[in-house]
Amino acid sequence: MCVQEAEQQATEGTKENTQMEINISSVDQSSSLVNSLPLESICENTASEDRKEIQQNNFLPALRAGEWSDIGERASMEDTHICIPDMAMNFGQTRLGEEAISFYGVFDGHGGKAAAQFVRDRLPQVIVEDADFPLELEKVVTKSFKEIDSSFAESCSLESSLSSGTTALTAMIFGRSLLVANVGDCRAVLSRRGVAIEMSKDHRPGCKDERSRIESLGGFVDDGYLNGQLGVTRALGDWHIKGLKKAENGGPLSAEPELKLVTLTREDEFLIIGCDGIWDVFRSQNAVDFARRRLQQHNNVKLCCKEIVNEAKKRGSIDNLTVVMVCFHPEPPPPLVVERRTRVRKSFSAECLQNLKYLLEE
Repeated sequence: MCVQEAEQQATEGTKENTQMEINISSVDQSSSLVNSLPLESICENTASEDRKEIQQNNFLPALRAGEWSDIGERASMEDTHICIPDMAMNFGQTRLGEEAISFYGVFDGHGGKAAAQFVRDRLPQVIVEDADFPLELEKVVTKSFKEIDSSFAESCSLESSLSSGTTALTAMIFGRSLLVANVGDCRAVLSRRGVAIEMSKDHRPGCKDERSRIESLGGFVDDGYLNGQLGVTRALGDWHIKGLKKAENGGPLSAEPELKLVTLTREDEFLIIGCDGIWDVFRSQNAVDFARRRLQQHNNVKLCCKEIVNEAKKRGSIDNLTVVMVCFHPEPPPPLVVERRTRVRKSFSAECLQNLKYLLEE
């Protein structure tokens, strides 16, 4: 082989290597592009939103709680409530990790106060003593509601004077997580930058989903009442009312709570938990607006609860009244800045006006 042929082969080999490198580079770049497709939409605004989300997710609530209740226009008080800053410490349990789990609840009794007090006194401890607490909290809460319901049935069988029922709404806060469990028509409302976020659904016979569930289990709705007897479709207790609960399939009156879990951010200001007597005269957004104004005036959570109850009485609520409020910041809610909207003038083209005229003349 002469020098010229060797140089020519070397040159061709270099071209092949270069081509191979180019092809490999193209494959790598294609793979990189495929992997980076979700990032193509990133712009300055998106990056700013990401930073904002990171800041919010680093938020850790500083809890402040208050409560107030009043007999209202009723002859007896059947509401009760509970506020526990640290469940594990309260019941002498060894806590996993450093985060305390706080527990708040409102229980609205009917047909007596025994069921409401029974659930208030026993439900938190049943939750804490469950083997899966706190790692599988949603499962534990659901199971504990049903277990308490069965325990109360046994107590009523031994002492008939206890026979009664209660709605139950609980809120558990651990770290940045808020878990609300509801059975009945109490309601929990979260204020998120002044906007009311309903954390529970009222379980009443007029609710379409509840009515379907009731009828599938052999129940019925008559004049707005479950089986013509009860104004709620989920409750603990009421074992003495025939046809509402059955051991084999639960019956039309359910003790299973509906759960809602959210991650709190800096925009979340406080949670209002109230019995139905409050929501008879307050809309959810109205309650948030009222509470924000009062907290901005004095920043006293317990006083705010008292003012909500007193306002409900002024508005004509005749039921027992109970409110529990949990604030997530030491400061009062900030004033809301309302953005001015630019006025947009709307106009119609000549062709559009002509078509409209033609249609009107037909």
